[in-house]
Amino acid sequence: MTPPDARFQRSPARPARWLAGPALAALLAGCAAVGPDYVRPAMELPAAYKESGPWKTAQPQPIDSQRRWWEAYGDSTLNALIEQANQANQNIRQAEAQYRQARALADAARAGFSPTLGVNAGADRSLTNTNGIVLGNDYSLGLGASWEPDLWGSVRRAVEAGQAGAQASADDLAAARLSIQAALAQDYLQLRVTDLLLDLYAATTAAYTRALQLTQSQYAAGVALRSDVALAETQLKTAQAQGVDLQAQRSQLEHAIAILTGRAPADFTLPPAALTADQLRASLPAIPAGLPSDLLERRPDIAGAERRVAAANANIGVARAAFYPSLTLGASDGFNMTRLATLFNTPSRVWSLGASLAQTLFDGGLRQARSAQAVAAYDVSVAQYKQIVLGGLQQVEDNLALLRTLDHETGLQDQAVQAAQLAERLTLSQYRAGTTSYLAVVTAQTLSLSNQRTAVQLQGRQLAASVALVTALGGGWHDGTNTASREPARATPPASTLAATRPES
Repeated sequence: MTPPDARFQRSPARPARWLAGPALAALLAGCAAVGPDYVRPAMELPAAYKESGPWKTAQPQPIDSQRRWWEAYGDSTLNALIEQANQANQNIRQAEAQYRQARALADAARAGFSPTLGVNAGADRSLTNTNGIVLGNDYSLGLGASWEPDLWGSVRRAVEAGQAGAQASADDLAAARLSIQAALAQDYLQLRVTDLLLDLYAATTAAYTRALQLTQSQYAAGVALRSDVALAETQLKTAQAQGVDLQAQRSQLEHAIAILTGRAPADFTLPPAALTADQLRASLPAIPAGLPSDLLERRPDIAGAERRVAAANANIGVARAAFYPSLTLGASDGFNMTRLATLFNTPSRVWSLGASLAQTLFDGGLRQARSAQAVAAYDVSVAQYKQIVLGGLQQVEDNLALLRTLDHETGLQDQAVQAAQLAERLTLSQYRAGTTSYLAVVTAQTLSLSNQRTAVQLQGRQLAASVALVTALGGGWHDGTNTASREPARATPPASTLAATRPES
């Protein structure tokens, strides 16, 4: 410990000096922060989607990873599976841990506002030879404090960056939930479509078995060719093989669902559901697209990208604060004595109070390079933000267009199924009457099966596109009737056209 200076031992002056320190610190802490204040990047958005379609205008809602959008499909099994995924999916747990990590980093940055306080104790035995050989002990006990006032806003900018990073991480968590929920919904709905196809092939193989028996009977009666039997058998085996392939696809979808819900495939089984094509079609919800500007308020990936722009902007201020001098205020109080028994006596007391100012004069361009790096990182984050916004607009447009096209295509395909089934019935009747060959029957049956399979697959594509549209819209909407919403994870202030400036260089 440094012995007290004689100036500080005059009792009348000490109270004034102790009061002056905090007052000076408060004054210095009120200085403006260097670096640009954050303004959101400008993003010119269209007034409406190009692919408007038959969609209703939605009311924008705050970002909320807890919206139960999947309930619009009206499937209790899907609801239960997504609830399990929300609790047990490892990707969601990873994003949640990363969010807690980002919050801890923000708290660590905020600690820069506070002084540091420490205690020290020591005992030394030393031999000196200054005025004769002296062997003695030295005991010390002290309390020290230091504080670096945030003169240029370095800590404030670091806190801004930490808070923006934590908010971005919260949005990442919402995006991870939405991604897992969408993947699970698509896999589940595709599995139900596969169940419909399996039912179709089961009915088809039964019909083909009867057709094979018919050709065998007619061949035995001498009114059919051996080639008719071979054609019927080929058709039956082909349908059976395709049914087996569908079983493999179903198994893979079941395994994917198990992983998404946090379970091993061996521990998970999803039995087939008694679902008809009409029931599956009825589960397709009408999804309001809203306005393009709503994406800035709904999509967690867009909100997270915007928060990363804010963090990068704050880091510019942190880098520029290094160009200015730093002030450190310090104080210590304690005891120092050669005999332990007299350590706490008044003559053993030592204290100090002081300040130091430091300024780097030459660093080989290090600070300039870090400042340029921070500005470049900001430009990168702005470009990423704008690209994510544009990508979100594209995803909405793509799925709006796809759903509109699939709706028209499904109507035409239904007509094709009806015509093919009629042709199959007529051709089979003609074959029984002996007025046509079995090749015509095979052709009609193959065409009928192909059209029925295409119709079911179109339903699957519609369901997948609807889930993709929900994801593109940010995982929820509100049209005056849908009230399935919980407390928002983090709200983003509304902004249709956002003003901005680039950080000053």
